[in-house]
Amino acid sequence: MIIQVIKFCFLCFGVFANAFHIPHAPQTFCRLVGNASRDTFRSSASRFQQTNEDDDKSDESEEKKLKQASVMAFLRRKGAVGKNKDFSTAMGVDEGPAGKNKSQVRDMQKSKAAYQWCTTSGIIDDISENFPMTSSGSEWSGFTDQVMGGVSVGKLLRETINGRKCNVMKGKVSTFNNGGFIQMATDLSKDPSISLTVDASSWDGVELDVYYQGEQDYENFNIHIKNPACERQFSSYRATFEVKQGEWQTVRLPFSDFIGYGPGARDREFDCTAFRRLSIVAIGKPMDVYLGVGKVGFYRDHA
Repeated sequence: MIIQVIKFCFLCFGVFANAFHIPHAPQTFCRLVGNASRDTFRSSASRFQQTNEDDDKSDESEEKKLKQASVMAFLRRKGAVGKNKDFSTAMGVDEGPAGKNKSQVRDMQKSKAAYQWCTTSGIIDDISENFPMTSSGSEWSGFTDQVMGGVSVGKLLRETINGRKCNVMKGKVSTFNNGGFIQMATDLSKDPSISLTVDASSWDGVELDVYYQGEQDYENFNIHIKNPACERQFSSYRATFEVKQGEWQTVRLPFSDFIGYGPGARDREFDCTAFRRLSIVAIGKPMDVYLGVGKVGFYRDHA
């Protein structure tokens, strides 16, 4: 078909050339056909190349978008982004002996120098700063047993209970697969570049305001304190307190009530001169947890 069209065009061009006395008509016709074919080929090749480049750019853009979406989904699951500062699942067991806080998002409103050391004021947190910051310049973090293979889940958030603003530890403790705890924790040093620990020896114990809501009339929770004697992640000095359901209460735990657990801690007396971290813990049995925590600090018996 194409050959027939070319023959017909050649014939027409020959008639036209004879009528107007165009020299070398056949050669001219071939050059015109050749040039047209070459231009058409170049144009087609250019369009093909541009199409491939556009497709490559589109593929790269789509791949980049997929990677970004995957990263953001991971960060949301870990609570690192999003409006709800939910530090809920698998944040890890309690920190190791290095005292590094593996926590997440800072919302510091002022410089570290503007905060008072908690052992100077006696106040670890009075809920005066934006969540999750403490009023002594550190921040609250959420931890579960999932890194050990447990399945407990929880979250740490800011709420108002009976007209009182507080931090709430909320979740479910399961002892399945050797698990069994959730906790909220904060480092006690406001500035690790100065010191990783604080000296609480001028105080007599820990004081906190708490509100428990649950099915039991009374429930038990722990305070865990870490110091340099705690050699392992699960080592700490622990004391248990009992709270009544449905009302705000002030709990006092003298330092003499704290008992060492785990390597290092169980073999040494409780040293109050080098506190590193304090945790509020739901531990040891299956339970639904809803614990509001208001003011947390230290107390003196004679005060």
